[in-house]
Amino acid sequence: MEILKFTSCQAEIAEFIGQAVAAYAAERLSMPTAFVNNIAWQTREQMFDADEIQVAWICGVPYVWKADRAAAIELLAAPVMAAKRYQGQPVYYSDIVVHSASRFQTFADLRNASWAYNEPHSHSGYHTVRFHLAQIGERSNYFGTVLESGAHQTTLQWLVDRQIDASAVDSTVLELAYERDPTLHQHLRVIGTLGPSPIPPWVIRRSVPLEMRHALRQLLLHMHEDQIGQAILARSQMACFVAVTDQDYDPIRQMLRAADGIIL
Repeated sequence: MEILKFTSCQAEIAEFIGQAVAAYAAERLSMPTAFVNNIAWQTREQMFDADEIQVAWICGVPYVWKADRAAAIELLAAPVMAAKRYQGQPVYYSDIVVHSASRFQTFADLRNASWAYNEPHSHSGYHTVRFHLAQIGERSNYFGTVLESGAHQTTLQWLVDRQIDASAVDSTVLELAYERDPTLHQHLRVIGTLGPSPIPPWVIRRSVPLEMRHALRQLLLHMHEDQIGQAILARSQMACFVAVTDQDYDPIRQMLRAADGIIL
């Protein structure tokens, strides 16, 4: 393998994390790497599936779909976010966000409201909401209007502009957005939280030699122990990476089964 290719299928606001990790791996492991960007994340995922990209940061739902379909990939590690709400675990949340001036106070207030989700493969923006609807005994047509925004960041802008009433946003994306633009606090308000859920993992193709897979996994697991790794993690609002197993993503499988047939 001449070069190890990395990519991210996460929100664009988090893309710098994948770039930094790819560069860190190149330096620490003395091997050439590249970060694939400037193309749609859907194309990147297709390239990962075709073994044209070897390392990817993907949502938990696509992970379980891929893992259950074939043994072509394996888990590398998962991030633990630094904020106290994550309690040192590789989890994240779906925050229910509205405009700060809206009348909505709880999820129960959102019946017949206008709603947006980022895209239908997203756990935080789509499937966790379907699971919540199943839990409260709702099947379909809970919201008045439902739109697909294409990205959490687009959804946030729609909320600021009051083009929609509410949405479920990946908590890590929302926190990065607040850091980048603190004025968002003036326009947005969180009225509820779904989760926690297993956080999107880093995965690798099994076509990568075993020794290299092991070296990269160990690199991620020990990033927090050296100065450069600590700096990357701090910029990413992460505390560290930890080892995860396929069983750690069973809660997502269970949520998908429980939400079967639920339509937003």
